[in-house]
Amino acid sequence: MSGTFVGMPAFPPPVYPAFPVAAHEAVNNQTLRGNLRHATHTIRAKRAKAVAELSDWDALREAGKQIKDHTLLHLDRYLVQLEESVTAAGGIVHWAADADEANRIVTQLVKETGESEVVKVKSMATQEIGLNEALEAAGIRAYETDLAELIVQLGKDRPSHILVPAIHRNRGEIREIFVREMSEWGRPAPDGLTDTPAELAEAARLHLREKFLRAKVGVSGANFMVADTGTLVVVESEGNGRMCLTLPETLISVVGIEKIVPTWQDLEVFLQTLPRSSTAERMNPYTSTWTGTTDGDGPRTFHLVLLDNGRTDTLADEVGRQALRCIRCSACLNVCPVYERAGGHAYGSVYPGPIGAILSPQLRGTASEIDASLPYASSLCGACYEVCPVAIDIPEVLVHLRERIVEGGPVTREGNKVVLQPAKGHAAERAAMRAARWTFTHPGALRTGQRLASRTRRFHPRTLPGPGKAWTGTRDLPAVPAEPFRDWWQRTHGENTDKGAAK
Repeated sequence: MSGTFVGMPAFPPPVYPAFPVAAHEAVNNQTLRGNLRHATHTIRAKRAKAVAELSDWDALREAGKQIKDHTLLHLDRYLVQLEESVTAAGGIVHWAADADEANRIVTQLVKETGESEVVKVKSMATQEIGLNEALEAAGIRAYETDLAELIVQLGKDRPSHILVPAIHRNRGEIREIFVREMSEWGRPAPDGLTDTPAELAEAARLHLREKFLRAKVGVSGANFMVADTGTLVVVESEGNGRMCLTLPETLISVVGIEKIVPTWQDLEVFLQTLPRSSTAERMNPYTSTWTGTTDGDGPRTFHLVLLDNGRTDTLADEVGRQALRCIRCSACLNVCPVYERAGGHAYGSVYPGPIGAILSPQLRGTASEIDASLPYASSLCGACYEVCPVAIDIPEVLVHLRERIVEGGPVTREGNKVVLQPAKGHAAERAAMRAARWTFTHPGALRTGQRLASRTRRFHPRTLPGPGKAWTGTRDLPAVPAEPFRDWWQRTHGENTDKGAAK
């Protein structure tokens, strides 16, 4: 196991506004909404067609769920097996409890090579821990090589989508970024560059080629880790990953501990469901696998950094742990009406959309405004659950997390059992729910309240005062009928509804 390196600064996470505040700004950006609407509708239509080609899709979905659940329940055993397999194959395994430790480990490993730059495969784990910023603080420059990640990096931007980080940018904006910024990072954009996709892709290829050929250190994540062989797997569509994984002399992979599958046979399921759910392809154009090191083939040194960073705490939650099944396909984002209108930046996390709304508050806790608001960033329509290739019941976890925020209760933080206090600002909601519970369990009081509401309905306001103002700020207060249903039923059917309700 790795030790702790001293002398490296900690990098506290940025402070983001609560989701409603950030989303309010985003929904007023017409360009952003247009970009998102076009992209998400296109991707989800293609995905639906690709999935429909498989008659056993539901069986594959259930198999993926079962494999993931089994692995998570026996994660301790498979982690040890993975370490033994990677070590036997010539790799070196490091364990990182949190983001700071992972950043210290990777930074120290790069320093030991004597290099001052690295090339990177698209990796959400390294974005989660802020690795690029940590390396920069140590005088090491990290170059993103995925096309969308390159756009984000050159634009000094943040990713807004799991699969397509620059989904919020259109072709004209990308051209402007390339022309303005490429020269500061290496080879400049070609003269006369237009916004046609082929020219933009060629500009990126020429810009990155020199970096691939000179880089001595590569940094990656992994889509899967196979416990019984110590093999890591990266699936991608552009070929940049293959360059980063094979050309450098040293390869450092930072991977969340939940990415394990027990055997090679298990990959058969995910290599069918992941590409169809993410890029709507039958198979990924590039599937790279590596097991330790091999003389004369690929990197001479391989380091695997196993990242916890809140994952074992999430595992302790019987309802919330299903979020760790996620294979990062992004299908839930592309069908989510909230994500389509608010965009990824409003979620204040590298994990946007429905999966981010349940994963981030579990990995980071719910103490901040943004994390306490994320479980409410959903209409609970259930579309995310329907498309998830590992059957994560995102609406169930959202409701579970809302209950935790409002009511408080026992949770696990950094391996310790703690009791959360009810979040501030929800006192009126708790009082209203308790009043509703009492009323619905006392039929006489419910009937009296319904009759009173009907007889006074002409005096009812269009919006609620006080704490209720937030609820009616975006919706109309439902109109009260002229007659309660029970009274109507008794009048038209002549039955004793009070006795029936009491039963």
